[in-house]
Amino acid sequence: MLKIWGRANSSNVQKVVWCCGELGLEYDREDAGGAFGRTTDPDMLARNPNARVPTVEHDGLVLWESNVIVRYLAALHDPGGLWPRDARARAEAERWMDWQQTTMLDPMVTLFWGLVRNSDGRISAEDIAAARARCIPLWRIVDSRLAGADWLGGSRFCMADIPLAVHARRWFELVGGDERPSMPALEEWYFGRLGARPAFRRHVLDIPMT
Repeated sequence: MLKIWGRANSSNVQKVVWCCGELGLEYDREDAGGAFGRTTDPDMLARNPNARVPTVEHDGLVLWESNVIVRYLAALHDPGGLWPRDARARAEAERWMDWQQTTMLDPMVTLFWGLVRNSDGRISAEDIAAARARCIPLWRIVDSRLAGADWLGGSRFCMADIPLAVHARRWFELVGGDERPSMPALEEWYFGRLGARPAFRRHVLDIPMT
């Protein structure tokens, strides 16, 4: 059975368990990271020297990096579905997954920590405002893509949608409507098509952020 180490409210862990939900996979998840600790225990460092979550083990294979885990599970269990078979379609999907980590992640992390986990005030109001301003043109890029397709990978839900949808939850819940411009295609994707997916609701929307 697939073993997952990571707490349920971690955005990166949510990618993996949501993917499992879409695939109907059984797994055993152990809380780790944040208040649960464990990441620096010797057995965990042997699996993941980064001391972060998620970490997974499947048939003797240990993996870390959430987007890689999603790719692996999709390719193993749903080729032609979550994992596009066509090389061009797969490159399209992987481009959005990589862009989430290289471009969208940084300002979204600042927003989340500034608005949710900022009890010591390390992140200033100015930092939060700057991160929000950085996010707007990035979400416009996603909105533009979705104006021409139902899903980020094209006509069907696939692994491309998972990483950015987890961020979209935080964007819509943490940034008030008066602070973000209307993006109709993005909103329809998030509130409409994603919101209709039971696995997204169970593993992302229904999990408190704190």
